[in-house]
Amino acid sequence: MTKTASVVGASGFTGGELLRLIDSHPEFELEAATSREYTNKTLGSVHPNLRGIEQRFSDPTELASVDVLFAATPHGVSMEQIDAFREVADTVVDLSADFRLDSEDQYEEWYDGHSRPELLDESVYALPERHRDELPGASLIAAGGCNATATVLGLGPLFDAGILEGDEQIVVDVKVGSSEGGAGGGDASSHPERSGVVRPYAPTGHRHEAEIVQEFGCSVAFTAHAVDMVRGASATCHVFPDEPVSTGDLWSAFRESYDDEPFVRLVAGGSGVYRYPEPKAVAGTNHAEVGFELDPSNKRIVVFSAIDNMMKGSAGQAIQAANVAFGYDETAGLDFQGLHPVGTP
Repeated sequence: MTKTASVVGASGFTGGELLRLIDSHPEFELEAATSREYTNKTLGSVHPNLRGIEQRFSDPTELASVDVLFAATPHGVSMEQIDAFREVADTVVDLSADFRLDSEDQYEEWYDGHSRPELLDESVYALPERHRDELPGASLIAAGGCNATATVLGLGPLFDAGILEGDEQIVVDVKVGSSEGGAGGGDASSHPERSGVVRPYAPTGHRHEAEIVQEFGCSVAFTAHAVDMVRGASATCHVFPDEPVSTGDLWSAFRESYDDEPFVRLVAGGSGVYRYPEPKAVAGTNHAEVGFELDPSNKRIVVFSAIDNMMKGSAGQAIQAANVAFGYDETAGLDFQGLHPVGTP
């Protein structure tokens, strides 16, 4: 049976991606797309790829009852509006950071506190590859951060296989496109300032580090760079296990974790130009590419992962999690395979 859906914060980049996905989803029907700034304007006036949709933006104070509400609002909005969201929808999928962490103490450490900490126990972290069993029937779902998603998908098989236990040295370097800053990304995301850069913007202390620490119970040295691409997040993880590991051990670990996953592709070595995970190869899709290389002389494993930050790192992950929550085919509405060749994603 078709579920009605509304998108709050629909004029932003990830809001636009949600609208695109819902429009072609076999089980969701778009009820409302809200935007204070663009109320009564067509969706295509803001998102030109959606010009074929006749629906218009509505005011967020005029939400009608729906089956699922997707909140694509900046950090801090959902925790303040959660009662209003839950009044109109039995299921809320939040794309901000407001319900990703487990405790009020974590929000005190990594953000500016939390106004509704009593709801954190109810929230389910959306990433299905790690939390699929918790999603069916969930009423409050928190899509993971893009940088955290790329990193967690890369490191997950090593923890699942016992190659890592949490006390090893792990260094993570993420390179991300300008859309991570949202439609109002400011000077740092403007074209002339972004063009050609490989700019460290969070050498230490990036907030998404908290999600990685929470997922694995480990310490991570995390650095993020802003680079000259629009979409995409690419994580390179330098891992120093306590015990020797073979290439066969790594293949076994990654195949065990991902052979049955519909959206994770193993890309490790091989031939051709794209021998390791590449954001261009997954642009516009909900796929993640994950790969590795062993460095025996330095007792190091290098793990690579690449996602589209607005898809697997946000809107696509949210739709995938909602599919699981409602018992739909997990891949429903997410079958786009990408394009090749393309320019900078």
